[in-house]
Amino acid sequence: MESTKCENCGAELPEGAKFCPNCGVHVGKVIKEEFSISSEDLIKKIKELIHEGNVRKIIVKDVKGKNLLEIPITAGIVGVVLAPWLAALGVIAALVTKCTITVERTE
Repeated sequence: MESTKCENCGAELPEGAKFCPNCGVHVGKVIKEEFSISSEDLIKKIKELIHEGNVRKIIVKDVKGKNLLEIPITAGIVGVVLAPWLAALGVIAALVTKCTITVERTE
């Protein structure tokens, strides 16, 4: 039998687990999507993605593919927790003209 490990913390997962017993992260198939957008639309698009609810992680990259920011999304994220990320996104939007957003979703 093949053992399954949590992608977040590396802990062994019991068969049929939906959440990691060690870190609590949702275990399931991860779907990745990429969006190429202009810096003016960056914050608006991030807010839209967060409100969709099934997003696990958002990665913002520059046009060369270098990671600029990784935002782990947890259930129940609120404005106070989101504020520092949005401030960082504002700085990124001021420095780049185009960027790519990679979104990891759970099925």
